[in-house]
Amino acid sequence: MIASVAVVAASHFADSARAQSGPRQAALPVSADQALIIRTSVNGQTVELTVDARTSLLDLLRERLALTGAKKGCDHGQCGACTVHIDGRRVACLTLAAKVDGREVLTIEGLAEGDTLHPMQQAFIDHDALQCGYCTPGQIMAAVACVAEGNATSRERIREYMSGNICRCGAYVGIVAAIEDAAAKMGRG
Repeated sequence: MIASVAVVAASHFADSARAQSGPRQAALPVSADQALIIRTSVNGQTVELTVDARTSLLDLLRERLALTGAKKGCDHGQCGACTVHIDGRRVACLTLAAKVDGREVLTIEGLAEGDTLHPMQQAFIDHDALQCGYCTPGQIMAAVACVAEGNATSRERIREYMSGNICRCGAYVGIVAAIEDAAAKMGRG
């Protein structure tokens, strides 16, 4: 477990540094007949780029902006490993990048404030709410949304509203405890 916490902490600080310097844009070929210019805010940074109209938000984040916190789990939008927020609402990987034009995107890399973890990130560490860590960014983003939506009022409600996020390691007891703890610190729940 200590190794998992170390990986999360190390990943956080690397991601924090990347988020502060702004998203990196990688060039990918875009055919002229499918080209679309999008302007969006990603983790507080304004981004304007040309994408293929068929590009998913997850591919935009991972392949074009090098924000690799959101994971490609099932590639069907059913496991929650890819959860990010658009305008404060959680979304999955099947969302097209074109849908974020003029909107705000928040990923796990933008959740912390500098070197200070978000209360949900800290609660996941404090309650051992992770094991392998693969689903953890999506779990945390969904958990933040669960609290913001006012759905962290009981363990049963938390379980219901987090049911779209799968943890193959079975860290559910820790996840629910982390959400309860963070909800109190976030002033919700």
